Amino acid sequence: MLKANKISHHFETLLYQNLNLEVLPTESIAILGVSGSGKSTILNNLSTMLKPIKGTVNLFEYENIYSLSPKKLLEIRRYDVGIIFQSHYLFRGFSGIENLKISSILSGQKIDGDLLEFLGIQKILHQNVAELSGGQQQRLSIARVLTKKPRIIFADEPTGNLDSTTAQNVMQVIFEYIKNTKSILILATHDEGIAKKCTRVFRLQNKSLLEY
Repeated sequence: MLKANKISHHFETLLYQNLNLEVLPTESIAILGVSGSGKSTILNNLSTMLKPIKGTVNLFEYENIYSLSPKKLLEIRRYDVGIIFQSHYLFRGFSGIENLKISSILSGQKIDGDLLEFLGIQKILHQNVAELSGGQQQRLSIARVLTKKPRIIFADEPTGNLDSTTAQNVMQVIFEYIKNTKSILILATHDEGIAKKCTRVFRLQNKSLLEY
């Protein structure tokens, strides 16, 4: 499903080098690390959003995805990759259900009523997203990603705006999705409790990715 081969990245300074990672269907991978260590950048490298300075990334049946055309990369993002950002990036001025409908139309997938109930957002769908709390916005954002039925989910601190109980419930929904659809999850988090629920746990430190 995913294979990273000796990827390296830097901005002003080197974040990491020669990272290797291989992920199989139904696996969930947690990446721990201090702020600024490069966790989000790894997700961007792996998710078609940012070409690594060195190395290659294989996704699904595609080898070295950054050699693909921009049109093909856009198609992969649209249908196969789901990205949960730290910020919700919902469409302002739209209601919750309108945000979900956009995802549904773009991906060709139906909105799952059970998913909305599990996430506890079925009663706020007709409110403008600006009227929602930070936690409600984040849960709506997660629902929007899962609505498109991605084959791989990249999640960057997806529970940062949620209380502990809600965070556990939301992650259970995501884990169940991964199991039922034989997809994979790559999770960047500071929450070691959530990380331990993943199939494998890595820590980004000293510019290397080390498995526990």
